Amino acid sequence: MTYREVIKIGDSYLLTKISELYDLDGYKISLVKAHDGGRNVVYNCEKEGAVSKIIRIAFLDDRSREDFLGEVEYIRYLYEHGGSVSNVISSRNGNLLEEITHENHSFFVCAFERAKGKLLVENSYRYREGVPINEYFYNCGKILGKMHQLSKVYTPEHKRYSFFDKYNIEYIDKLIPPSLSLLKKKLFELLKTLEGLDRNCECFGMVHFDYSDGNYMIDFDTGKITVFDFDNSCFCWYMYDLANVWTHGVGWIQFEPDIEKRKKFMDDYFETVLAGYKSETDIKDIILEKLPLFIKVVIMENIVDTFEDILNSGEEPECDEELSYLIKCLEDDIPYKGFFNEIYSCEEPFEYEIQDI
Repeated sequence: MTYREVIKIGDSYLLTKISELYDLDGYKISLVKAHDGGRNVVYNCEKEGAVSKIIRIAFLDDRSREDFLGEVEYIRYLYEHGGSVSNVISSRNGNLLEEITHENHSFFVCAFERAKGKLLVENSYRYREGVPINEYFYNCGKILGKMHQLSKVYTPEHKRYSFFDKYNIEYIDKLIPPSLSLLKKKLFELLKTLEGLDRNCECFGMVHFDYSDGNYMIDFDTGKITVFDFDNSCFCWYMYDLANVWTHGVGWIQFEPDIEKRKKFMDDYFETVLAGYKSETDIKDIILEKLPLFIKVVIMENIVDTFEDILNSGEEPECDEELSYLIKCLEDDIPYKGFFNEIYSCEEPFEYEIQDI
């Protein structure tokens, strides 16, 4: 089943059923453009005087009903306990998740309240007028800290999958081409290191796993952040989300040629993020010291995601400059995504000469 096929089925069948399930009479329903590697068909639903809704149709068969229930129940839990997230909307049947079968294929459907505000990119990466950018960095950490604090006391009814269910030697060995033997070796070593880490409730629990400015709205009147898209959420170390925030922070200073200025900015940026984070939950220094390790884990996730996209496309695997850069960082044990290393170029950020695979 392909993305385009689902849209055709949606037009002829699914949207009619979904409209009945979620009371969409009178709503203007429009398709949301998918990003590369998107795994869902998403519709924006708007009606004057009514709450705007987002409909998500999951059509791939690599996740179970249990996984989807684990996701939407976690989102509802966060919302009900003060987490700043887009709430899940129950269907007419009172369900957080609906399964629609068409021609022996199951589609898992859920609906969310559309978050107030805009994406940062929709505001040209400008923050609130007259307000220092540090407020945004602080709020980014604070919202994440609140979610992690709630996760520490979360007991799921339907348990979401865990990090090692996907990121394991067997899966990566099948996914990564044999020609990249050094990369495989480094990934296996990284997984072995992770297997030795603590997984108690203070450091390991449900995480967003894709917490970035592409997955939350900002109300530019108040600065409020509302998080959405928990499609990759899983049980993992909380440090993963923090490391992901670090890797996205480089975008604010990526064209700066002075390495010392880049270092100073990133230290100040992450210190502000952590101040917001610590206002909601505790985190020990011994855990924070694992930041370089988890930046490597973020790179591993990026590499795995890229090869999954290649596999799903049916095309011959090849490395572009961005993938080659990530591989180089892992193969040569270059820390901090190479941002403070000679490999980095401010003219061509995070790119490296293409290598054959």
